[in-house]
Amino acid sequence: MSMMEKVKERMNALRLEAESAQDKADEAASRVKSLEQDLMQKEQEITSLTHKNSLLEAEVEKLESQLGEAKSAAEDGAAHGSANESLTRKVSQLETDLETSETNLRETTEKLRTTDIKAEQVERKVSSLEAEVESWEKKFEEMSTKYAEAKVELEEINKQLEGF
Repeated sequence: MSMMEKVKERMNALRLEAESAQDKADEAASRVKSLEQDLMQKEQEITSLTHKNSLLEAEVEKLESQLGEAKSAAEDGAAHGSANESLTRKVSQLETDLETSETNLRETTEKLRTTDIKAEQVERKVSSLEAEVESWEKKFEEMSTKYAEAKVELEEINKQLEGF
C-alpha cells in the first residue's frame, strides 16, 4: 500500500468520524431544544396553576366573607322569624360554594403534583388552603349548631308570645 493510499484512507476515516461527530452534535442540539421547549411548557403550566391558585384563594376569601355574613344573619334570625327561611337558603348556597371550592382545590392540587420542583411551592400553598377550608367547615358546623339552637329558642319565644 502506498503512502498516498494510506493518507486517503486516513482522510476518509477522519471524514467519517467528523460526520459522525456532527450527527451526534445535531442530535444533542435537537435534544437540548426539545428539553428547552418542555421546560418552557412546564413554566407556563406553573404560571397557569399559580394563577388558578390565586383565584382559589380569592374564592376562599369570598366564602369566608359570606360565612361571616351568614353567621351575622343567623344571629339576627333569632329575633326575626321570617329571616329563618332566607338563612336556610343562604347556608345551602354556602355549602354548595364550599363544595365547589373544595373540588376546585383538589383538582388544582392534583395538577400541582405533576409539575417539577418549582410546583412544590404552589402545592404547599394549596395544602395550607385545604387546612383553612377545614377550619371554615368546623366554623360552619358551629354556626349551624348555633342556628338550630336559635331556631329552637325562637320557637319557644313564639309559643310564649302566643300564650299572652
